[in-house]
Amino acid sequence: MSSEQEWPPLPPFRTGVHGRCPRCGQGHLFNGFLKLRPHCEVCGLDYSYADPADGPAFFVICFACVPSVILALWLEAKFAPANWVHLVTTLPFMLLTCIPPLRPLKGWLVASQYFFKAEEARFGMAAPRQQSAAPPENTDRRPA
Repeated sequence: MSSEQEWPPLPPFRTGVHGRCPRCGQGHLFNGFLKLRPHCEVCGLDYSYADPADGPAFFVICFACVPSVILALWLEAKFAPANWVHLVTTLPFMLLTCIPPLRPLKGWLVASQYFFKAEEARFGMAAPRQQSAAPPENTDRRPA
């Protein structure tokens, strides 16, 4: 396909959660469980811009791990069960609430980066100054 073709903006949540290309919505985003493909097989979009870093893990920790730990602490405080009970109840609950959301969250973050044209931040760079036509009036700073 031509790289000059106009693509309609697609919602990042819909394309990302389903693991689809953020530009065309048809190609696949992933090559495995969490590994991104190098490019879209349909429209040829290069995925090298995408860097969700630890974003998916952060969201999973905040919204899934915390309730899992609260469940484990509540079980321990309320019933004081043997350790095998935690292995049978808390561990599967934690795995089921932490692992499945990683892929949709990563897809959503990658699609959001494309949709909002996210770039790396550039802190500390001075804005370009405009050159004045006339030289400064008094450049000599020696006392008279």
